[in-house]
Amino acid sequence: MNTTALRASAITFTADPFLVGAENAYHYEEDALILMEAGKIKQFGSFEKYKSSIPEGVELKTYKNSLIIPGFIDTHIHYPQTQIIGAFGSQLIDWLNNYTFIAEQQFKNFDYAKSVAEVFFNQCLRSGTTTVMSYCTVHPESVNAFFEVAQNKKMRAIAGKVLMDRNAPQALLDTAQLGYDQSKDLIKKWHGKDRLSYAITPRFAPTSTHEQLEITGALWKEHPGTYMQTHVSENLGEIAWVKDLFPKHKDYLDVYEHYGLLGKRSMYGHGVHLSEREWQRMFETQSSIAHCPTSNEFLGSGLFNFEMAKNKNRPVKIGLATDVGAGTSFSQLQSMNESYKIAQLGGFALSSIHGFYLATLGAAESLDLQDKIGSLQGGMEADLTILDLSSTPLIDFRMKYCQSIEEALFIQMTLGDDRSINAVYISGDLAYEKSR
Repeated sequence: MNTTALRASAITFTADPFLVGAENAYHYEEDALILMEAGKIKQFGSFEKYKSSIPEGVELKTYKNSLIIPGFIDTHIHYPQTQIIGAFGSQLIDWLNNYTFIAEQQFKNFDYAKSVAEVFFNQCLRSGTTTVMSYCTVHPESVNAFFEVAQNKKMRAIAGKVLMDRNAPQALLDTAQLGYDQSKDLIKKWHGKDRLSYAITPRFAPTSTHEQLEITGALWKEHPGTYMQTHVSENLGEIAWVKDLFPKHKDYLDVYEHYGLLGKRSMYGHGVHLSEREWQRMFETQSSIAHCPTSNEFLGSGLFNFEMAKNKNRPVKIGLATDVGAGTSFSQLQSMNESYKIAQLGGFALSSIHGFYLATLGAAESLDLQDKIGSLQGGMEADLTILDLSSTPLIDFRMKYCQSIEEALFIQMTLGDDRSINAVYISGDLAYEKSR
């Protein structure tokens, strides 16, 4: 049985810093040993304490001036939009019509979809992301291509076919019954296979009829353990549109609740403009929000409210997300950077511990996967990201004046990007190394 031994400084997160305070939310080892075996972390702790546990004949790999962290988890991303990242946009609906819906029509072609999926996953790895929750397109071919590439790379991935039967180009529409049938076939084919999970995926309320939302709720109920992902309260114009389309409901979230789409393993993208009533229902139903900072800024959607989201009386599970292609970077370091600025504008000081938690353990908790990923503890799946703490001349210079691990992480999240990723391990195997 292959064993891999790594030595470097390391940090893992142990609790939600929004609730317990940053200083009580992590475990840092200045000189750590991590042993990985059969795709799992076998040992994590002080090198001096555990070095005798390295099996005879196993080579110790030392990463100097580096920091081992749990692999980044991206809780909301659109792999078909890889080709339109950085496309000029005015507001959400215009951007969808002018770019997204045009690009997505190409994904009926399996070979094309697979070629984009290869680029997508390679970008994730070079950015230190080891788990993704992605939207595909309305075409089953796009799902098959995505999962095939993820499986080949041995990555943990969650995705699903978009359900959309109105308010989009004809070439991207299914029907309530067709969407149900195709999703059911895809669940049978992919859900629970290796490290893959299926997400039932209505794009958002305006692009699904009453009939489709009703059958979507039935589909999720029929397949416990699957995920449900969609968008909510991203943009004020979108919220007004939902109110026009669904006038009998209390608010945007109430539309989804009416059709049985709230609950554990439901992931809602954005949540920028949720009301107190909606936040309360998110908490009560154990639903989660994917925070998408670079996308919210890029499309002018608004500022996410961390104090509302993490109210200690009803804290909602939040995972960090890039939301490529409206999001402008695959790097979760860049997502943290923009989250800090958004929080500042809202009067909340987001520390580096908050930021890294949201991209690791917090994201894992939001996906109900905290028993598998998001931590370096023994028994967890061995998905690791190794940060180069001096990846650019400026970062190297700045780190000379660093006084603590919290400050070191803050420097990385404000100045770092994909150049900061030294190496990535997937299930204990080296999947990316900058030097190569």
